Amino acid sequence: MGSVTTPETPPPVRPAAGQRWPLYAAGFTTAFGAHAVAAGLGAESADIGLSLLVLGILLALYDIAEVFLKPVFGALSDRIGPKPVIVGGLLAFSAASLIGLWADQPALLAAARLGQGMAASAFSPASSASVARLAGTKTGHYFGRYGSWKGLGYAIGPLLGALAILSGGFGFLFGILSALGLGVAVWTTFSVPRLEPLPRPRYTIADVWRQSTERSFLGPTLVLAAATGALGAAVGFLPALAAREGLGTAGSVAVVTVLAVASSLVQPRVGALRDRGALADKPGMVAGLLSVAVGTLMAGFLPGAGWIYCAAVLIGLGIGVATPLAFAHLADSTPAERLGRTMGSAELGRELGDAGGPLLVGGVAVAAGLPWGLGALALLVGAAATAAPSSRTDHPASEATPVPPKN
Repeated sequence: MGSVTTPETPPPVRPAAGQRWPLYAAGFTTAFGAHAVAAGLGAESADIGLSLLVLGILLALYDIAEVFLKPVFGALSDRIGPKPVIVGGLLAFSAASLIGLWADQPALLAAARLGQGMAASAFSPASSASVARLAGTKTGHYFGRYGSWKGLGYAIGPLLGALAILSGGFGFLFGILSALGLGVAVWTTFSVPRLEPLPRPRYTIADVWRQSTERSFLGPTLVLAAATGALGAAVGFLPALAAREGLGTAGSVAVVTVLAVASSLVQPRVGALRDRGALADKPGMVAGLLSVAVGTLMAGFLPGAGWIYCAAVLIGLGIGVATPLAFAHLADSTPAERLGRTMGSAELGRELGDAGGPLLVGGVAVAAGLPWGLGALALLVGAAATAAPSSRTDHPASEATPVPPKN
């Protein structure tokens, strides 16, 4: 029986700094598209004749598409290279957003949201994989920047979406999203280098199962899910708490802005500390999630607008610490030839957290009150800190079981 040989891996790409910026813009686009439209649907549901059931379906369509398709498109980016998947996904996002120009009918809104979600499922994990391959030894630094822009999209999407709707209605918002997707697609086409697919061994089902259940994958993915779940809940419930304390609309929305700024400012710095060896992955992820848990408890149980703003800072800082460390750990512990599949599966974890966090808080709040809903979320976020992986393995050799070629 002959020995199994592995083709040589192409030399690493050494891009100019500007070649990464379209990838950050793609990360912002998917987050902004999800939250800007979702907030607008909730605010304008009565004016466009949506029942609560139809509203719930429209809100869920984007996330449902991402949950099912992100791992699929992540694997596709491993097969054909990430750039075509990014550009194609952004163009599809732009086209789907055009449907929303006629957003006065629930069926058209549903088609637009589903199309946007399917398109984001393509370019989001492919962008993450590209950041990982272009980062070299600075995965922490560049995932810090990527996470910073994506976090901004999540957190300020509702505010920008509301401003767009107030200025020109849903059609104006969808027009902005269409132009954004098209612009980032063109930018990516001309600025991001084409990363060729790498030689890949054939994996058995047992190999895929083992890779998906390793602590080096499950740990960071749970951390990302917990951080994103807390972000989703904070964006929805912190303004509600601020309004209960007597703050006006501007003061209530500003809580989310404070959270977004705190998270965005800290992420690149945390990534740089990691790259210099000054911050280890596990202590950083644990500290980040504990900060989120403390901030969530503070928001729920300490009365007063000042405490709500302090909670927003703690939650934002915690998310900003945990997120780049988790993504960088995933990138460094995954062979480059399957980065797309890994990032797609990790993004699936984030989507489940994004949906599950607000649902958990809302469900418990119905039965016991909002403070206890936030307390339940804080408990789960703190528990997720125990899943943080303790060691870091840089691009391990492939562990796939050799499969004889077909005759």
